[in-house]
Amino acid sequence: MITGGTETARLLPWSGEGGKPCYLVGDGTGYLSRVADTIESVQLGMSAALLDHAADMLDDHKATAAQLRFLAARMAEALRDVHRIAESRGARLSLPAHDGPGGPDGMESEDDDEDLQDR
Repeated sequence: MITGGTETARLLPWSGEGGKPCYLVGDGTGYLSRVADTIESVQLGMSAALLDHAADMLDDHKATAAQLRFLAARMAEALRDVHRIAESRGARLSLPAHDGPGGPDGMESEDDDEDLQDR
């Protein structure tokens, strides 16, 4: 993610020419941001439906190899979409501030112990 003032670069849920990632620079409130949110929502919903379909197909002992290959291809596409959404959303999370010894996760590191001993 690229930041500058109040604007950030958001990884969009679609690819550009040649499969290159597309980014949107802005504050996250504009029209294109809302379109991206809608597309992400559709992609997540389709992934959930595909998981249900996959469970049904795997329970069906009559499913052919061709049907299972087709399912695997669609699942790979869905996983690619969900991975892109996770990358985009993860990049937009603010980094937690260090809360002193223990940090934001409550775990002390060896460096924290050394800092306390130096005081």
